[in-house]
Amino acid sequence: MAQARSLTQNPPQSASAARSDSWGTRIKTSILGYGLILPSLLVFLTFFYGPAIFLAYIAFFHWNIFSANSTFVGLGNFLKLFHQPVFWQSLLNTAYYVVVLVPVTALLALALALLLREGLSRRGGGISRAFIFLPHVTPVVATSIIWVWIFNPQFGLANTVLHFLHLPALNWLESVHWALPSVMVYTLWHSVGLYTVLFLAGLASIPRSVIEAATTDGAHGWRMFKRVFWPMLGPITFFVVVLASINTMQTFSQIYTLTGGPHGGAGGPAFSTTTDSLLIYQTAFLYLHFSLASAMSIILFILIMTLTLIQKWVADRFVFYR
Repeated sequence: MAQARSLTQNPPQSASAARSDSWGTRIKTSILGYGLILPSLLVFLTFFYGPAIFLAYIAFFHWNIFSANSTFVGLGNFLKLFHQPVFWQSLLNTAYYVVVLVPVTALLALALALLLREGLSRRGGGISRAFIFLPHVTPVVATSIIWVWIFNPQFGLANTVLHFLHLPALNWLESVHWALPSVMVYTLWHSVGLYTVLFLAGLASIPRSVIEAATTDGAHGWRMFKRVFWPMLGPITFFVVVLASINTMQTFSQIYTLTGGPHGGAGGPAFSTTTDSLLIYQTAFLYLHFSLASAMSIILFILIMTLTLIQKWVADRFVFYR
């Protein structure tokens, strides 16, 4: 009777009350969390999402930076681009740049990672990794200026090496046919270290037990790579290809620096190195056609998104996730 009386006087907390306390705690925690990330969120809204929304807005208007008036033109800016030969040339240059450079970068980075893996236990392995990664952390503009001198057709180091090998000298950046490949050589030198480190991380994540089991079964050299390393490097290979594709399609600084000045202006000669990113800059800040530049930016974004989705579709069918 006493126990029943105590339960009557102090009834247990109901499920609804406990649920309300739980919801109250969650709301307070959410408010605290959003309050803590608010400064970073404001930075993103101000310098990333805000400009992106404004870019999408002016792409459908005839907008002038010197005037507050803007005229809605719908798809007029996009239709105008499709009638511009320079725009189509920039897309072809971008496609050529990506199709050639991305596979070469991935293959060279993988080869360097495999070589470095063999030398990790030996003296000098760490120094080799540092030297390979060092170009990636150097400023693009500064090193591009140095490579302008390397590619100089009169007294540059590139033609000196060709002369030593008894090969004909090239005009490099001053040639319509060799200007974009010259930029590719610099980009490969500057970026391959990053992807090499990524592949090294992927190789380090392969379980030692798997390698030992494959070695016991007689797998060595090419067979080890084909049966063990390559399948288990599928996720990191997919990441490297996607990252390299995005970075390559957005390349700007080295093209602008290497092909400027005495080489006929950035993007030359004869628009042979004018990629979509460079044409966006020239259209906006040289010719002040910000609406056309915004339309080109949206097209570039769609191309990058489409390529990434295609790569994701391929990876879902061929990449092994352990």
